[in-house]
Amino acid sequence: MAKRKDKESFEPRATAFAAETELGSGRRSARLRLRAAWMYYVEEMTQNVIADRLGIGRVTVVRLLNDARSLHEVRVSVSRDLAELLELEFALQQAFGLKEAIVAPLSARDADPSVPIGAVTGEYVSKLLRNDMRIGLGWGRTLINALPFVSERPVANLSVISLLGGITKTKQYNPSEFAWQFARFFQADCYLIAAPALVDSIETKRALIERCGLKDILHLARSLDAVVVGAGGMSSDDTIFRFGFVGERERRSLTAKGAVGDLLCHYYDRQGRLVDHPINEAVMAVPIETLTKAKSRILASGGPHKTEAILGAIAALRPTVFITDEGTAKALLAGVKG
Repeated sequence: MAKRKDKESFEPRATAFAAETELGSGRRSARLRLRAAWMYYVEEMTQNVIADRLGIGRVTVVRLLNDARSLHEVRVSVSRDLAELLELEFALQQAFGLKEAIVAPLSARDADPSVPIGAVTGEYVSKLLRNDMRIGLGWGRTLINALPFVSERPVANLSVISLLGGITKTKQYNPSEFAWQFARFFQADCYLIAAPALVDSIETKRALIERCGLKDILHLARSLDAVVVGAGGMSSDDTIFRFGFVGERERRSLTAKGAVGDLLCHYYDRQGRLVDHPINEAVMAVPIETLTKAKSRILASGGPHKTEAILGAIAALRPTVFITDEGTAKALLAGVKG
């Protein structure tokens, strides 16, 4: 994807769309304007790429961006299409008993949803943090994509706890690396599970917890104020399988046991129940049951192949806040109705 050289920050705003421009009237033209603004300011596409994606001329893209600014939909901020997105958010809240749902728009059906979901997650978590808070962090592509949208500031006595052990095969998506980078933004203390995410046996797991100081981290996790996690799917393209941390053989055996996804390498079925598989006994992570005790439980996830994984994650975690994209929101609601 071509990216433009200049970069501006953004802040989604919940403001209604103002009068339509000469490009058209009604929801369709407003949505086109919003998509152009989102693609330009958040996904950092060039105006030529935006024109190709939307099937319009470059001059029209320029006019859309100018109109978005003049209508105060962009203030280094991108306003969301309340007419449709808020309807999806309300439907998600009702369907899953959420305190809040946030639905990010997609620039195209085949766009990577982890980018806009990450952007919204970074902004949301930045505003959530307060002094003397303890926050637990998961891992994955979506949360990594949240980092550029985190607002850096000092937060007094903030504790950041990585909820999963380390993954040595890929530094970019390493849970420990992510938690450390996040903590630096807020000058916070960072607590890591100094062990591999998966060990060879339950005996090894018990020994590490008892003898290597991990019991203190797990105890600290019982008093978390908030947790932020993503749901992993069972596709071979999902991060943990793509990098070979969990092999194809294990993936197939997990699927055979009824696994539809994972939270922190805890594999569960559609109802959110852990499946009977050795991996669930050998994972070095904070248990899902512990996560459910946090007051704020934020699930950030999306993608066309993750519908079942997210439904299971919602059942297991019982999130208070769910952040996703518009395509996934529609698929989830259709799945519930079906």
